[in-house]
Amino acid sequence: MKITLITGGARSGKSRLAQELARKSGGAVLFVATAEAGDEEMKQRIEAHRKGRPPGWVTLEVTTHIGSQITRNIGQARTVIIDCITLLINNVFEEHDKKTDASLLEKAVTAEIKELLDGIDHSDANFIIVTNEVGLGIIPADRVSRLYRDLLGKANQMLAEHADEVYLMVAGIPVAVKKLNGII
Repeated sequence: MKITLITGGARSGKSRLAQELARKSGGAVLFVATAEAGDEEMKQRIEAHRKGRPPGWVTLEVTTHIGSQITRNIGQARTVIIDCITLLINNVFEEHDKKTDASLLEKAVTAEIKELLDGIDHSDANFIIVTNEVGLGIIPADRVSRLYRDLLGKANQMLAEHADEVYLMVAGIPVAVKKLNGII
């Protein structure tokens, strides 16, 4: 089992790299999509992503509790792509009122990631996890946006700690941050 985490900015090539790695790995692939079509533009993006996947891949569309959903639906998959943690954390936020206490949201996000890591630990498949790096820009203007940035950062750190490899995508180029034998 190998865990690869791919992070970077929007449109940096994260999903493309994840799919390329999965194709090269051979064997059955389970693609876990966390996006919800909240508007027409997002619906079109989701459809474009669906069409871009190889026809033999199984797709699991799930918004939260993905660890247990993967465990139930992994089937014969040798590789699991999770695309993406950014939207997963957004979905956790959507389950709560925007005025929810920060510590409760942190517990919910932490529980979601721990459930995912537990599912990974009980599988012998390879995992390729896609997430955005949102902490490189300006400080968000409102409390909810700052909390989202902070909790996505925490989730990313939890995943990176467990990952064998971590790549930062910059303009379509993968930059190795952590390799199988340690940090570069």
